Amino acid sequence: MTTIKPIAALDIGTNSFHLVVATASKNGFDVVTREKSMVRLGEGAGDMKTLSKPAMERGLAALKHMTAIAHAHGAPIRAVATSAVREATNASEFVSRAREMAGVDIDVISGVEEARLIHLGVLQAVDIPATSLIIDIGGGSTELIVADGPTDHYVRSLKLGAIRLTNRFFASDHLHPAAPGACRTFVRSTLAPTIKDLCEHSPTTAIVSSGTAEALARVVARQRGEQTPRNMNGFTFTSQELRQVMTVLEGAKTVTERREIEGLDASRADIILAGAIILQSIIDETQIETLTFSDYALREGLLFDTLRRSTPALGEDSPDIWRNSVESLMTRLDDEPAHSRHVAELALQLFDGLKKVLEMDDDQRFILESAALLSNVGLSISHSKHHLHTYYIIKHADMLGFRERDIELIAQIARYHRKSKPKNSHEAFMTLDESDKHVVRAMASVLRIAIGLDRSHDGRVRQVSVTKKNSKIEIVTKSRGDEDLGVNIYSARERSDLLCDVTGCTVEID
Repeated sequence: MTTIKPIAALDIGTNSFHLVVATASKNGFDVVTREKSMVRLGEGAGDMKTLSKPAMERGLAALKHMTAIAHAHGAPIRAVATSAVREATNASEFVSRAREMAGVDIDVISGVEEARLIHLGVLQAVDIPATSLIIDIGGGSTELIVADGPTDHYVRSLKLGAIRLTNRFFASDHLHPAAPGACRTFVRSTLAPTIKDLCEHSPTTAIVSSGTAEALARVVARQRGEQTPRNMNGFTFTSQELRQVMTVLEGAKTVTERREIEGLDASRADIILAGAIILQSIIDETQIETLTFSDYALREGLLFDTLRRSTPALGEDSPDIWRNSVESLMTRLDDEPAHSRHVAELALQLFDGLKKVLEMDDDQRFILESAALLSNVGLSISHSKHHLHTYYIIKHADMLGFRERDIELIAQIARYHRKSKPKNSHEAFMTLDESDKHVVRAMASVLRIAIGLDRSHDGRVRQVSVTKKNSKIEIVTKSRGDEDLGVNIYSARERSDLLCDVTGCTVEID
């Protein structure tokens, strides 16, 4: 009998850390266990520009506890960090210590990727009617997605969060009379450009997720005189009920008074007012009347995303998000997509032949393919130094489905497809660890030769084969007919020096 192995998803949030251990099932996944720790990683002054030492220590302690739980179930961990870590100047210290002390590798994800995973999680919990606005208010950021079922029409991540705004407007235990109004003005000012875009989509209902939304929904339930449901998933309330809760929250002049509000989790009393102002502002500005709570959000989206990567059957009805992101960026900015696609084909043939000597695995295969497909997007800005423009465009593009590390590697490999080899004097390259530096050098060496092999931009080199004998690598080309390959082979040879450096071998191309 085959044993289904569990996996663990770990959401390293600005307010709290969430661990979910689950196994794949026909319906998506079955939860084995959950664990939550309110860490307040983003707590403190400075608009979350640094992680304080106490917050970092709390975070590391929570990570050690949660990884122990995952390991007890034999579950490998996929961990992602959101706004508190991605904005902190000392994020690398936290990520490095997490690896050393807790044995967990953390992926720091972009706001747009966070929104994608939230959408994926919500999909597993509630129906998403046509033109719904998904709102997820976290400790450091708010993610907004206009969606119709699994299709998103608009995605935005804003630096508005319950802890961020509490630090700024409600740091004292006593509520200053002017603080709610000042906070509301700031939120609406920040929201203004986004609200204009949202209103163009005319969302008719809101689906709200995460801690702030659940806390407000529970207060609504108690104000109705209802018994609070054990599971709030699918709980629906109105914008008018939300306004009534806001009146109660603002009527409490101290955090202690707020803790006495029926239905409100006492541990959230200090940050709930800031989170509620964000939600009410969005609802008022979009004139949405009905809100539905989703018990699933980022952590469940992360879990499902991880499961479907390792369990193909789960992804049969899902779009290839990663490939679609790359194709979309390429077709928008590359004047010769057919050339880039052919370069990618040749690069993958070279990769398959060089994988062992380069000490690569299939995880790097798609990284290389993506870099090849995107290597010329910088030409949309100018031909001069277009490799540098390519790096900037990829680095700052909203590429769904990719980890921040993946995007950085793709951007750097594409950046080094021409001109200078990777050097430690290059600022971005210098920030990589030694393993990632090797990936960039190795994949860039392959990409350079592939580009040379299509120097004629007409796909005449159809196939390449690779053999390694002692300290010599031989690359043999095959044309699609009787075309002369002289220019292409010459160009590839001129670009082979980086592969020589990486492997310590001589390289012959015929």
